[in-house]
Amino acid sequence: MQIDETLIRSVVEQVLHRLGTNGSLLGPVGGGYQGRFGMFTDVNEAVTAARDAFEQLSRCTLEDRKRIIDHIRRLAIEHSVELGTMEMNETKIGRLKHKIEKLRTLGERSPGVEFLRSEVYSGDHGLAVIEHAPFGVIGAVTPVTHSLPTITGNAISMIAAGNTVVFNPHPSGKRVAAEGVRRYNEAIYRDLGIDNLICVITEPTLETAEA
Repeated sequence: MQIDETLIRSVVEQVLHRLGTNGSLLGPVGGGYQGRFGMFTDVNEAVTAARDAFEQLSRCTLEDRKRIIDHIRRLAIEHSVELGTMEMNETKIGRLKHKIEKLRTLGERSPGVEFLRSEVYSGDHGLAVIEHAPFGVIGAVTPVTHSLPTITGNAISMIAAGNTVVFNPHPSGKRVAAEGVRRYNEAIYRDLGIDNLICVITEPTLETAEA
């Protein structure tokens, strides 16, 4: 059988027709950033990926958000010795036991979805219901003193409130920041299929912080 251009074109047209005439299902979900687990060198790409993740998070329930932050809590607690030691070796600041305890404590006690409360007021002029809404994509800078613990606590509270975040860590704590973010995102992605809820600039500078 001779395969010519006409046959190839016909097969391609049939495949596109089955997927939808615009072929949108052929591209990767999330603008091509799925599988990055929050690792970015370009600020604009990180923000775009975080925005895609925010749109997916917006369709999740509060129970889904709890599942997401439970993964962060679990990893922060279970890996506190390993990641705390990694941070101490990288930053050379503080005491090892404090690094470990800080990470474990933030995993356990950072405010989550349980702090989200609706308020209702009634009076002569009717009923008012106040509900809190997310900001969207948050940009954050983290210190060298507690690089990953800061990321952990902020990420738990921000995601619980329905936001995503792009972190620009201090350059002297960038490796542990990236490793922690990678682990958090990978666990979340495997469970809920959402990536890049937490993004980190792997080569942070003053310029990336200002961007």
